This record gives sequence, structure tokens and C-alpha cells, in this order.
Amino acid sequence: MASGDGPGYPRLPTNQGTEIPQLGLGVFQTPAGAPTRKAVQWALEAGYRHIDTAAFYGNEEDVGEAVRASGLPREEVFVTSKLWFTEHGIERSQRAARESLKRLGLQYIDLYLIHWPRAERPKDRLDSWKGLEKLQREGVCRTIGVSNYAIRHLEELEAVASVRPAVDQVEYHPFVHDPLLLDHCRRRDIRVEAWSPLTRGRQLNHPALAEIATAHGRSPAQVLLRWGIEHGLIVLPKSVRQERIVENARIFDFRLDAGEVTRLDALAGGDRIGMGGDPANIP
Repeated sequence: MASGDGPGYPRLPTNQGTEIPQLGLGVFQTPAGAPTRKAVQWALEAGYRHIDTAAFYGNEEDVGEAVRASGLPREEVFVTSKLWFTEHGIERSQRAARESLKRLGLQYIDLYLIHWPRAERPKDRLDSWKGLEKLQREGVCRTIGVSNYAIRHLEELEAVASVRPAVDQVEYHPFVHDPLLLDHCRRRDIRVEAWSPLTRGRQLNHPALAEIATAHGRSPAQVLLRWGIEHGLIVLPKSVRQERIVENARIFDFRLDAGEVTRLDALAGGDRIGMGGDPANIP
């Protein structure tokens, strides 16, 4: 069940006792400086309460500055950052998280993720998880999870973890989606977050999207995001344009019917967008 978020966007409970706003602003490839600060400002003004960044993105400082400048109570804004795969290890992961927190200039990180399972040895990513568990105990991060983990990476982690991941953030949209992964996460009470839910604009002209969008008087982008909501995902659209940021939030006042969802599900099999390829191929 989702509880109400202040501006009317739902929050979803996690297995770690926290709640994540179902709509977030992603800032991957948003230039550092004013572009990031303005995007976050516009998102918060539009009612977003979830900002997703990472050490690798190079814009944590600007995210933190915009959150502080918003005047919103700290507990209202959910901020995610991530551990880059070159920083695996118990001690290194703790140091990297504290550096991210310093750059953000906030009291804590709401959600800290292992960005990729890629590592020199599988033990390295397991050691990183031990580091994240310690960070959570110390209050540096309130929630911990993973990103780009395939089922076998999750099973490997769950076999040794004291804390089950709250989240697996993966590429997820009608053209690239994995029902088996989604089912695995649902059965283990792990939330799935969708990065690049708008396909980075590559599929916005697809005829099926256009037809469904016209039927609802919506944009193809809104249909893509609503598809994610229908599947229970947390969606993280990215934009640096104020009008698009506002438009992308207008996804909770309409629904897709079962036939439309099924039609979009059938688009699976497209090329992956991310640079890292299929996580299932990572040893």
C-alpha cells in the first residue's frame, strides 16, 4: 500500500522501515552547476520529493545545494546516491559514502546503493555490502540497496547479508524489462526502481505509445511513466526542462487499462540504453 506524500504523489514502504516517493528526478548526465540546481529546484517546486544522484554523476554538490535552498524540511526530501564500482570493499565503501554525504551537505543519505555488481572478485561487492550495513547502523544512510543487480547477484548477496536490499535500481521500460527479476524482487519485498524509464527519448515516437497517448490525451512520456507505475515501479525520469519536469509528474491522475499494459509489455526485446550492458553478463 502506498501512503500519501505531501504534494499528492505516493510513497512506497520498504523492507527497512522507510518510505520512498514513487516519482523521482534522475540527474544522470545533467551537467554540474546551474543545470542540476535548476532541475532539482523545478522538480521540488512541482512536488517531487525524490532526487536520484550518484558519485559517478559528478553533481552531488549541486543536488545538495538545491535541496537545502528549497526550504523544505529535510525529512520531506528523499535523496539517493550510489557507490561506484571502483570503490568496492568494507572500508572503501564507507569512505566513499561519507565523501558523498559531505558533497551533498546533508545530515544523512536517504538511500545508498551499490551502483553496479561489477567487481574484480564477487567477494569485493559482498564486502561493500558489509560496509553499507555498517553505514546504516551508524545513521549515515537510512536505507541501503543495489543497482543493476541480476537475480543471481541478489541471491548471492541475500545468502550472506544481515540486511536484505530495500531496492534494486535497473533499466526498466516497455522495451527492456525482465518480469522474472520483477517477480523475484516482489517475492522478497525488494522495490524495483526504473532508471531511464523514458528510454532517453529514443522510443517516444513509437506508434503504440503514440496511439495510447492520444487515447488518454497524454504525452508518450507520460504513458511510459504510467506503465511503470502500473507495474509498481519507482520511476526516475530525467529532464533539464521545466515544462517536461512538470509534465512528467502528471501521471497519478490517469490509468492504463489491462490491454494497454499488455500491449506495451509486448514491446520487450529492444536494445539496452545503458553503457554497462546486460547486468546478467557480469560475473
